Amino acid sequence: MGTLLRLPGWQPKALAARQITIYTPPGYEGNGTRYPVLYLHDGQNLFEPERAYVPGQIWHVKSTADVLIQAGEIEPLIIVGIDHAGPQRIDEYTPTQDLRSKRGGMAKAYGKFLVEELKPWVDREFRTQPDACHTAMGGSSLGGLVSLYLGFRAPHIFGRLAILSPSLWWDRQIMLQRLRANIHRRRTRIWLDIGTREGRAYVQTVKQTRHLRDELVTRGWRQGEDLYYHEDIGATHTEAAWAHRLPLALKFLFPPPAVLDVCQDESPAKALPEEYIW
Repeated sequence: MGTLLRLPGWQPKALAARQITIYTPPGYEGNGTRYPVLYLHDGQNLFEPERAYVPGQIWHVKSTADVLIQAGEIEPLIIVGIDHAGPQRIDEYTPTQDLRSKRGGMAKAYGKFLVEELKPWVDREFRTQPDACHTAMGGSSLGGLVSLYLGFRAPHIFGRLAILSPSLWWDRQIMLQRLRANIHRRRTRIWLDIGTREGRAYVQTVKQTRHLRDELVTRGWRQGEDLYYHEDIGATHTEAAWAHRLPLALKFLFPPPAVLDVCQDESPAKALPEEYIW
């Protein structure tokens, strides 16, 4: 079975303190193998029922990863759960300030914390494969939005993305506007999904997510190859729905190397020129 390391009170330089929870896979302590890493937002909702936003409703990340790894359905990996900052969650997970609500716009600062503080520490303290192709990021709702934003802002850092039920409505669909205006194609492997009954405006929510899929396909992503778009019929905007889809996302993003080596054709990634950074 995998193990959990909990680091309460982690203090970023410019953001609020929060807990970091790190999952290491079965067999980690007994070998010298290096592992890919998945960074997941909203850490309170991943592992521990008593810490969840809705008590008891979590993604069951540890048990899901344990089962899939032991069954040989995914490659073993390290998973880093990053707690959100409570009242500042909506600010940290959004790339712009919404003029109507006067909230948001701290996603760049949150990304700087991940890239310049947390990831270097994880790479020092754990046996990781630190290159972009072996580094993934994911989340749901606003966590899906910030994963989309940071994934395309730093594809030289995060080469695999799990974007579940992204809040594309934010700031008049600013992320869709930016994707249409400027995107630099990199070999990012993307899982994208949506439930078909997510909220009162579920028709619009599905339509926005399909637009995102179409923008990616237009720019060269291929369904079933480096993109997997999934509509979960009847699924709502809940932790239970995301827990249900987590195994599918993990199987696509982290297939066993014997089945598919998603990094086999990757050349060393370089930082993007400034004009491609949002």
